[in-house]
Amino acid sequence: MSHNDGFRALARQECLRLLAKVPVGRIVYTRQALPAVLPVNFGLDTDSSILVRTSAASDLVHAVNGVVVAFEADDFNAAEHSGWSVVVTGRATAVTDPAEHERLSRTGPLSWVVTRDWIFLRIEAEMVTGRELVGTSATD
Repeated sequence: MSHNDGFRALARQECLRLLAKVPVGRIVYTRQALPAVLPVNFGLDTDSSILVRTSAASDLVHAVNGVVVAFEADDFNAAEHSGWSVVVTGRATAVTDPAEHERLSRTGPLSWVVTRDWIFLRIEAEMVTGRELVGTSATD
């Protein structure tokens, strides 16, 4: 017997397809032993990892470089009571290889914040999960 709670689990490829449709997500990490969430604009690399272009001196880079983080993005329609949410969990690393940095400079996301000392953060898509809220009405 299957219980339908109004949600449908999404397969990895569907999750990645949906991520490619939105420009902003949230990095979830630990700051001073407490949970922290930071909205960022992002892009997907060819290997499905999350890419964020940010200042090399940012607190985010120092907090997440080399550690496992979560990344979440979503899209909802309040009027139709529908939408989706995707979570990517994996190790975040600063891109330091010059050839990779050059490639991402041409193909990676642009930062919405102007900075001269930018680098790319990569979040490996080690675990990708998602769910879709199927349209329901408040009276259902």
